[in-house]
Amino acid sequence: MAGSRATKLPRETYEKELLRLQTELVKLQEWVRAEGVRLIVVFEGRDAAGKGGTIRRVTEHLNPRVARIAALPKPTERERTQWYFQRYVEHLPAGGEIVLFDRSWYNRAGVERVMGFCTEEEHRRFLRHCPTFERMLVEDGFLLRKYWFSVSDVEQQRRFRRRLTDPLKRWKLSSMDLESITRWEAYSRAKDEMMEATDIPESPWYVVESDDKRRARLNMIAHLLDSVSYRDVPPPALELPERPPPSGYTRPPREHQTWVPDHAARL
Repeated sequence: MAGSRATKLPRETYEKELLRLQTELVKLQEWVRAEGVRLIVVFEGRDAAGKGGTIRRVTEHLNPRVARIAALPKPTERERTQWYFQRYVEHLPAGGEIVLFDRSWYNRAGVERVMGFCTEEEHRRFLRHCPTFERMLVEDGFLLRKYWFSVSDVEQQRRFRRRLTDPLKRWKLSSMDLESITRWEAYSRAKDEMMEATDIPESPWYVVESDDKRRARLNMIAHLLDSVSYRDVPPPALELPERPPPSGYTRPPREHQTWVPDHAARL
């Protein structure tokens, strides 16, 4: 599949709409907090599909005590002996919280499946158990949204090349990412199998076309907001108090403290 950049969204349009959507995300956050809602948002997709950048835009203006990111490292030896979903359950939101999973329990259906990090039986068991697990979450009152970021092979290759030469993005590129290039079709088959088994009415998959990162971010955030029946919760009325008059406090001399050098003055 080849992507096209001809219709890339203009930056000015993107930034204006992003700010509007982020304002709505703050309203969503306050509704979640006021109503004790438990919101789970799952971000999945190929390497370099734009998940991380979208998550950063979602959380940019949110309260980290309300909205947090769960990006789990590879399991420890102890976690490998647990029930597969157990370590993810520990990160589920309590009332009044939002958790965004930067990859999730679907690791078993993707990288573990393709790279041979799980057995065939473990993979089949996951596909059987995952719909039941998610139905349990939804029936218990969690709001669950699942997004798959779809990137073309051409665009993924371009982003990998940029990461190789960009010192700010080089850390994003791992040997596992490079391995995914040679296993493109295997990942495609694994994704199709995962979708067929886990795209259920209670927790459907929503696919985000992500060759244009700006467009993908706006589309995903707008869909999330449209999918939740939140309301605007008015903030409590606050007034700045009058500052009391001085009572004799004297600030210590500057030379008694160690100040950060004024690097900006040398620019």
